Amino acid sequence: MKALKIYHNPSCSKSRQTLALLQEHGIEPEQRLYLKEPPDEAEIRQLLVALGGDVRQMLRNTEEEYKNLGLADPALSENELIAALVKVPRLLQRPIVTDGKRAVIGRPPENVLVLLNKGA
Repeated sequence: MKALKIYHNPSCSKSRQTLALLQEHGIEPEQRLYLKEPPDEAEIRQLLVALGGDVRQMLRNTEEEYKNLGLADPALSENELIAALVKVPRLLQRPIVTDGKRAVIGRPPENVLVLLNKGA
């Protein structure tokens, strides 16, 4: 199995639960503390492809910045939404777990089991 990477925020309960679930399955993923080391545009685009191509699923629509930046506007382009993620990494949905080709959002944490070929 390929190594896994988790875009992790230790203060988020779902992120901690997802990491614990992976560890329960004997996997110690690379932890990317994305608030301290934000992904750049190219990395966000790679995640977008691995997630299936819907940038809106990558956005945390409950964050104040989402509202302040008017990101609910359906007229915004993919490029504009990606730019917002680069500018405000806190908007990135968490956790995201990837094997380099595929990615899933760990909400609920059991979603990551598909990357382990154990179903969800």
